[in-house]
Amino acid sequence: MKNILLALACCLATATTALAGGNVSNGKALAEKYACATCHGKDFNSPIDPSYPKLAGQHRDYLAHALTAYKRGDAANGRNNAIMTGQVKPLSNQDIQDLAAYFHSLPGTMVNHR
Repeated sequence: MKNILLALACCLATATTALAGGNVSNGKALAEKYACATCHGKDFNSPIDPSYPKLAGQHRDYLAHALTAYKRGDAANGRNNAIMTGQVKPLSNQDIQDLAAYFHSLPGTMVNHR
């Protein structure tokens, strides 16, 4: 009985970790549903306006934070944009994690300068 409970606890912990990290496949479906490529480019590396961010390869935590801030309309953190606020309003917290996981999984062209 202890072995069964231990196995169940391990499965539950693994499933929770997977959800917290986001689901790349669901993120891809959400990016298509909400037409993110319209502004951020079909490869998410070539936005239609240079002031729009490149999303591909960006850090997952940063993306989730930015999307959450847009959802709140958080002007104090520079995330008060009518288009983005409208885009993210219907997203759940899990949707945000999934989108962040998807964009993070894509090859990016950003460069770190030291």
